[in-house]
Amino acid sequence: MTPPPGEGTPEVLLVPTDPLNPRRTDPHFAPEAEAALALGIPVARVDHEALVRGDAHEAVRRVPHDRGPLRYRGWMIPGPHYAALDAALRSRGASLATSPEHYRAAHELPGWYPRFRDLTPRTVEDPALLGAGPAIVKDWVKSRKHEWHEACFVPDVADVAHTRSVVRTFLERQGAELQGGVLYRAFEEFTGPETRVWWVDGVPVLSTAHPDTPAGHTEPPDLAVVRTAVEELGSPFCTTDLARRRDGAWRVIEVGDGQVSDLPAGVPPRALLEPLFAARR
Repeated sequence: MTPPPGEGTPEVLLVPTDPLNPRRTDPHFAPEAEAALALGIPVARVDHEALVRGDAHEAVRRVPHDRGPLRYRGWMIPGPHYAALDAALRSRGASLATSPEHYRAAHELPGWYPRFRDLTPRTVEDPALLGAGPAIVKDWVKSRKHEWHEACFVPDVADVAHTRSVVRTFLERQGAELQGGVLYRAFEEFTGPETRVWWVDGVPVLSTAHPDTPAGHTEPPDLAVVRTAVEELGSPFCTTDLARRRDGAWRVIEVGDGQVSDLPAGVPPRALLEPLFAARR
């Protein structure tokens, strides 16, 4: 049997190039690249801008042949472009540690929602299914919560005219960045900052603040139920963002692929890289 590309070779950290200097790492991910090298982890670079404009083979031009598995840590990649990245790397005898199927399952809400249905706000494609009450408008990956009243929050989905106005604004401002379609999530009131839990092969290896609230976070009391959902998801590397609801229940706000989940300020990169790469050694 022919082994998958890159099998038997050391795992590599794959990071985006600096848009202004393709021979260097994007400044946002340079600390992770430096920490990886200090840990003895090889580093390769991918041209993210070339990738998202549709030129995957140009994007991987600087990735050495026959390397991998590669663990990407970088900017978000739309699902189809991630599949193109995987194919381009395989043509060079390399491979990604997270398959395109697992990437989309964790990165896009329709992929992870069925496993987390009881742990997260109800989500539908048709707002009428929510009946009445407040909701959040988003696409398969992101909302525009920074434009809360104009393009995110609907006070009452039964107010059809206002709901359509918020959706129209959301679509206009997402523009070409829209991923998938529009979804409606029942609004739940939360207290305190979100907590981001990092999972490698179904095991929680790190708990941090959410990047939007890096000042601190509260440790969830019990991750057993969340762990079951993560195991069912099957992602080799993902994150769950959790927050305490007003009634005290911990809820999953979002699931993400760990490759494109940001570390909050103040967290040493090696705190993530050590368990991430040790899991496969």
